[in-house]
Amino acid sequence: MSSPTKVVGSAETAEPAVTGPVTELAGRSPGQLMWRRFRRDRTGVVAACVVLAFFAIGLLAPLIASLYGKDPYTRYGDIQPGLLNEYGYPVKPNGGIDGEFWFGVEPRSGRDVLTLLLYGIRNSLLIAVAVALIATVIAIVLGVAAGYLGGKWDYFISRFTDLLMAFPQQLFFVAFIPIVTTFFVANQREETPKWVEVVAIILVLSILGWMTLGRILRGVTLSLREREFVEAARVSGAGPWRIIRKELLPNVVSPMLVQSTYMLPNFVTSIAGLSFLGVGIREPTPDWGRMFATAADVYREDVTYMFFPGIAMVVFVVAFNLLGDSLRDAFDPKTAR
Repeated sequence: MSSPTKVVGSAETAEPAVTGPVTELAGRSPGQLMWRRFRRDRTGVVAACVVLAFFAIGLLAPLIASLYGKDPYTRYGDIQPGLLNEYGYPVKPNGGIDGEFWFGVEPRSGRDVLTLLLYGIRNSLLIAVAVALIATVIAIVLGVAAGYLGGKWDYFISRFTDLLMAFPQQLFFVAFIPIVTTFFVANQREETPKWVEVVAIILVLSILGWMTLGRILRGVTLSLREREFVEAARVSGAGPWRIIRKELLPNVVSPMLVQSTYMLPNFVTSIAGLSFLGVGIREPTPDWGRMFATAADVYREDVTYMFFPGIAMVVFVVAFNLLGDSLRDAFDPKTAR
């Protein structure tokens, strides 16, 4: 009797052989894809580390100064004989750099340059971050509203934006800060409190610094308001402000973040420029920009004083600009360099 034959292709023999581990496919959110692309950009990662280092230095400035054993307010030239010569310049070469004063001392006062730079970075970054946050909020409110509402809203907001952009920013920064300061000080003979100077700088730079981001957000919103998901929300009965809050704002995060990374170093340099011109933070509060003003007065006799704040400013601005380029490429790979 012949043995039973197996039918090829039957259910008993149709099971495929597993030759390796089965990998489960998992979807990734846009944020995860952006982060993955950003991590592959070595330039962006290095720039982000440099930027974080500057913020860490600013936040930890009091701790670093305490460990270092110096502060930015003490005039060491007055309490340590032999530190400055009869003309007010450091006796030791290279700006007085030694084991006690690592970055040297300030001419004419003998203050420690390292702690001046630490606290100057701290003050400039805190003010610039506050300005960037306020300017971003203004840009979101006006830019997105103009782009979605259209009509008269778009016309008046756009003309208002054009009017502010017509102002020479640096000139109006210098002109408006003393005017804003007078609103907080009743008696002009009294010394202006430091918080008034800070508030005036934040208000003026915020009001005159949001327009570029506002126009970008308006353009992005104009392209989004005709998309299918916005039409679906409109048909479902959602109101304009709900559509702006739920549908449009999440989709303008990427251009907002990218432009904000360009805005913040611009605000830092603007704050430094105001102090350089004498309308920013005044003595004895340490300020990054005023270090440049002092260096401009003494560079012929002691060029070393300009070296450390100048290098720090260049590194900070370049790192932030490179970070902005990397974020732009990570959010939109079509624009990769």
